Order: sequence, then structure tokens, then C-alpha cells
Amino acid sequence: MPPVVLRAPEASRANALHAGAWWLWALGLAVAASRTTNPLLLGLLVGVAGYVVAARRTDAPWARSYGAFVKLGLFVVFLRVVFSLLLGSPIPGTHELFTLPEVPLPDWAQGVRIGGRVTAEQLVFAVYDGLKLATLLICVGAANALANPARLLKSLPGALYEAGVAVVVAMTFAPNMVADVVRLRTARRLRGRPTGGVRAVLQIGLPVLEGALERSIAVAASMDARGYGRTAQVPAAVRRTTNLLTLGGLLGICAGSYGLLAAEGAGYGLPLLGAGLVAAMAGLRLGGRRTVRTRYRPDRWGIRSWLVAGSGVTVAVLMIWANAYAPEALHPGVVPLEMPELPLWPALSILVGLVPAFVAPVPKENA
Repeated sequence: MPPVVLRAPEASRANALHAGAWWLWALGLAVAASRTTNPLLLGLLVGVAGYVVAARRTDAPWARSYGAFVKLGLFVVFLRVVFSLLLGSPIPGTHELFTLPEVPLPDWAQGVRIGGRVTAEQLVFAVYDGLKLATLLICVGAANALANPARLLKSLPGALYEAGVAVVVAMTFAPNMVADVVRLRTARRLRGRPTGGVRAVLQIGLPVLEGALERSIAVAASMDARGYGRTAQVPAAVRRTTNLLTLGGLLGICAGSYGLLAAEGAGYGLPLLGAGLVAAMAGLRLGGRRTVRTRYRPDRWGIRSWLVAGSGVTVAVLMIWANAYAPEALHPGVVPLEMPELPLWPALSILVGLVPAFVAPVPKENA
């Protein structure tokens, strides 16, 4: 009897993963990144996100955005270090590296300095802080590369349909424009024409803008043909209740998210986030009565979507818990300087985020 090989099926319309599952997975990794400044754990989070993206992204235009987010993260680290060099840091240090010329400032600017001595502790703290923000951006980039924005629009509540259409059109405009630029530059290169310089940019820019305008007109016409913007009449009391629940729920979600991302706010952040989600979902459900539309073949939230979303949530919960019992390992000290160590259990917790690479359907391009 041949051995049974367990592997994810090839992606199709019937078994496509819900776009919201990818966002929950990525946000779980982002919450985990917000709980640590250990560069080894942050690098492990980036590696997990990158491996999943490489294993499960398609050739669609939005799937190419991951590299741009990685470059943006590296730029954030560089910018954070430059600001620390120029504007100083409140971190005390004894290992002086060099001294920059200091700009004299008036008396009313006391506490602010430009230039001065630069210490190793100051630079290490800036690198740790920049890596943390860069990892958050890369996790968001992973969600952008894996989740189809059009399918995410289909899953939005009826109350957010119009806003969702505008967001999806904005999100797909830039990738399509980048794809047009790459296509035109390749065509010029094959014809032996230059692709650099001001003249080449002007010659490429006109067809790109023309294609963008044509797509915009086509989108506007299709939206008008489908009745975009038409609403049904609902009682005034329902409208007021909807606004109250939605606004209160969004405020609760913002406060709860801040608590989860803050250093010591997990105790009140989770209850506030849960209450805000419940209120916002109730308000969105009431608000959906104003939208007159039907859904054609809506995406299903199956077992694989639960596994993908659950893996990200699990990573976030385990890292929040690790921050309670091993804060020193998740936040290596910089005064005095010490070599960061890779804690075993938090590292294993992050590896749970690799679940989508094995359970999510395989795109046809990667099969």
C-alpha cells in the first residue's frame, strides 16, 4: 500500500482561502512583533512571513508588493538610526563612538539637541526600535501580497460596501500602474531604446497615464451599471442606533488595539477589543439594510481559513503570554550592552505562523 502524503490541494474557485484569514494571520504576527524588541525574534517573524508569501502568493499585480514593503522596512530602520545620530537619544551610554558637531540652540529649546556625542547604546536602541516598526510593516505587506483585494471586498458587510469599493480601487490602481511601467520599459528595451533619463520617463509616463484613465472610466461605468450608491429607506431610529453602535464599536476597537500594542495594556486591551468588535458588528449588520445588493458566489470560511487565521492569533497570544513571564528575553537590555539571546519557547511560538505554508491551497503557478 503506497504511503499517504498529506499536502494542500491546488487552489481553485471552490477551495479558495478567505481573504480575511490572511489579514487575521498577518495582524497576529504584527501583534507579536509589537511585544518584543529582540532582533532575533523579529528576524524570525520576518522569515516566517517571507516563507509563507513565497510559498503561497500568486502572479497577480498586488502579490508583488511584498518586496516594496521589505524595502520600506529597511528604509525605516535607516531613517530611525539617522534621526538618532542627528537628534540624539535619551538613552544614556558609556561606549562613546564619535562626536558630531553640535548646533547651539536657544534657551527655549532646552532638552533638544542637534549633534553631540554618539554612543553604542544609543545606536543599538535605535536599531531595535526601527526593526520593530519594520517588522510591523512587513507583516502588513505579507497580507497585501496574499489577500486578493477584490475577494476581500466581496466579504465586507453591506454597510461598508461603498467605502470598500473605493479602497479596493485605490489599492489596485498602484500595482496595475507599476505593471504597466514594467511592461513598457521591457518593450522599449527590446526595441533598443533607452529606459532611463528624463526623456524616457516622459515617453513612458504618457501611455501609463492613458491606461490608468481608461481603467478609471471603465470602473466608473461598471459601478454605475451595477447600481453603485443606491440605498434603501430605513427608519430614523435604526439609522441613529446604527451610527451609535458603529462609532462606539470603532472607538472600542481603537482603544483595545492600542492596549494590545502598548507595553502593559494587554489586561484592558483584550476586553475593550472584544466589546468593540461586538458593537461594531451589530452596527454594521443594521447598516447593511440600507445597501440593496446581492452576493454572487460568496467566499466560504472553511477549515483551512480557520487554521490560517488561528495560527496568527495563536502567535499573538503566545507572545503576549511570553511577555508576561520572560520580559527580559523579549526586550534585551542596551544599558549595559548585552548580546541578545534567542529564547526557546517564544521562538517556537513564532514558528506556529508557518501553518499557512502547509494548509493553504497551493496557487497554480506554484503547484
